[in-house]
Amino acid sequence: MTSIAANLQAVRRRIERAAREAGRAPDGVQLIAVSKTWPAERVAEAHACGQRAFGENQVQEGVEKIGRLTHLAIEWHFIGPIQSNKTRPISEHFQWVHSVEREKVAVRLDDARPAHLPPLDVCIQVNVSGEGSKSGVEPGQEAELARIIAGLPRLRLRGLMAIPEPTADRRLQRQRFALLRDAKDRLAAAGYALDTLSMGMSDDFEAAILEGATMVRVGTAIFGQRQKA
Repeated sequence: MTSIAANLQAVRRRIERAAREAGRAPDGVQLIAVSKTWPAERVAEAHACGQRAFGENQVQEGVEKIGRLTHLAIEWHFIGPIQSNKTRPISEHFQWVHSVEREKVAVRLDDARPAHLPPLDVCIQVNVSGEGSKSGVEPGQEAELARIIAGLPRLRLRGLMAIPEPTADRRLQRQRFALLRDAKDRLAAAGYALDTLSMGMSDDFEAAILEGATMVRVGTAIFGQRQKA
């Protein structure tokens, strides 16, 4: 068994254990394999092991990889910061965007989405740990951006995403993920039909699953330590 195959198996076991602990069905948590900095050959290897969803956070790298792997059935997720001048290639090549935080970006993604493709699935990024260097709207400020996105015909608002400040404190991990879950609940109470909480990475996705994550974004635990870009 290759290292990627073994790592995927281990991650899936961790997801299953966390879901069982939360009283949830394991298939209610989708694994996004974060393939940023890794070559297309590693993505193909993970795909051969049954992995179908992959996350990229650099536009050029992601688009090049997508172009090399068009023969594979892959769901591509853009998970990185979005510069407004990079919205077109994102909107043209990805099925999901997790990191929408500004009206300008949302409008440009909508304008650039090709008419022959289904609406682009998007999440609003929320800054649940209050870091000045971290992207995302402040907790409690999601509603206005949700209203804007809901009015854009080529976008489909699916949920919320967060990248909390790393910590080994499991209690703090859960508190921050609970902030995102509460934000989703507020939007649901306001009438938005959301089904996605994108939260949790290699070191904390069990805590995220306990707080309701429906997507976890895992790179290092699958591919190993990140390669330098």
